[in-house]
Amino acid sequence: MRIALDATYGVGSELTGVGVYCREISHGLVERHPDAGYRFCYRSHKFLKSFRSTLPSGASRWPFTESWLPPHDLFHGLNQRVPAAPTRRCVTTFHDLFVLTGDYSTPEFRERFATQARQAAERSDLVLCVSAFTASQVESLLRVPKARLRVVHHGVHPPSETPGAAEREQIVLSVGSIQKRKNTARLVEAFEHTRPGWKLVLAGATGFGGEEIMERIRNSPRCMDIEVTGYVTNVALHHLYRRASLFAFPSLDEGFGIPVIEAMAWDIPVVTSDRSALVEVSGEAAMHVDPTDAADLTHTLQTLMDQPGLRHELIKRGRERVKNFTWTRAVDATWDAYQELL
Repeated sequence: MRIALDATYGVGSELTGVGVYCREISHGLVERHPDAGYRFCYRSHKFLKSFRSTLPSGASRWPFTESWLPPHDLFHGLNQRVPAAPTRRCVTTFHDLFVLTGDYSTPEFRERFATQARQAAERSDLVLCVSAFTASQVESLLRVPKARLRVVHHGVHPPSETPGAAEREQIVLSVGSIQKRKNTARLVEAFEHTRPGWKLVLAGATGFGGEEIMERIRNSPRCMDIEVTGYVTNVALHHLYRRASLFAFPSLDEGFGIPVIEAMAWDIPVVTSDRSALVEVSGEAAMHVDPTDAADLTHTLQTLMDQPGLRHELIKRGRERVKNFTWTRAVDATWDAYQELL
């Protein structure tokens, strides 16, 4: 069996959530089902860069274009995009459709994204969705029948050991791009109204609307208590997870929200939004807020700052919640989808 995967988005060291997914699924498939023949395919702008990393044993490296794919029995588009070239069987993963539902990108990007998403939905025999929320959007916005949809959640790698209370500092950590969709400006506003003594650390590169948010932070009355790290490596991110005592992720729209589960895996109590996929992912292991209401977010942050007992309870719930989200489970569910078609 020849399985071709669009591995383009897993190239490089500064991976987003989509990139992490691409790498975990592609490498995980080779590890757990080594008897298949895997063809890691790369678009032209990433093909040469892909040689900087070693492929797992059992995988080969191929370029591909819109009009040509290497011989295969099944092609998997790992980021809601497939080429125009004919495929024998096609599976596509959809992560989110926020570009179609909110003002979170340029008009040019929105138009290109919409075209690619519609084409991928039409050409796919099965569509894997990273949450039931994303599946509902693919069904309603792209008119994909429910019979062709499968929900396959993301996973997380828990640390080998979690830090003790003595290592924690009075830090509210937020991980993700500094951008409009992540609701960073409202988080800053909410933090400003909490009592002094805590710091806010924003870990992530600047995204759509980021410059305006950075200006807002520079002018904040609590600017000395706010740290913007930019993109951080895994080592640096794990160091932040070890230090933080609270995790805030009041995003306006998420197809999944990997940082929420990561924070729980690191024994950090989580505050997140009461909408999109974030309730589905966090369950009863997080405090939920209206992300459009800064006062609600302030109140919830301050409550957790003041109540270590409540933080401890959320930590316990988070440990149990994380058990539902493993990359092994995601890989196996992906393999099951392949078997349906083949």
